[in-house]
Amino acid sequence: MNKINCSVENCSHNSTGVCYANRIDVGGRGITDACETCCGSFLDKKHYSTLTNNTNADGPCDCIVCSAEKCVYNNNKLCTADTIQVTGNDAKIYTETICSTFKTK
Repeated sequence: MNKINCSVENCSHNSTGVCYANRIDVGGRGITDACETCCGSFLDKKHYSTLTNNTNADGPCDCIVCSAEKCVYNNNKLCTADTIQVTGNDAKIYTETICSTFKTK
């Protein structure tokens, strides 16, 4: 299973629903609901083309830096969830994306 599954089809790092960014940064400091999170690594393909070869590893992205301090999966600003789901169809900017895996402590 992939660490980061992404349904944001217009993200430059997305290839068939899998994230290939070098790392992603989940934003949401002080938030208490998934809809307040975002993927700070989102880049619109319209402006940045395809960046699916951007990982340090040989495959999909597996590094999730997380500022959602109130999420049960946040351990010292790293995500410990086995896998996450990023959503946000037709996002134009990163704040229109969501980490749907967020769960309040």
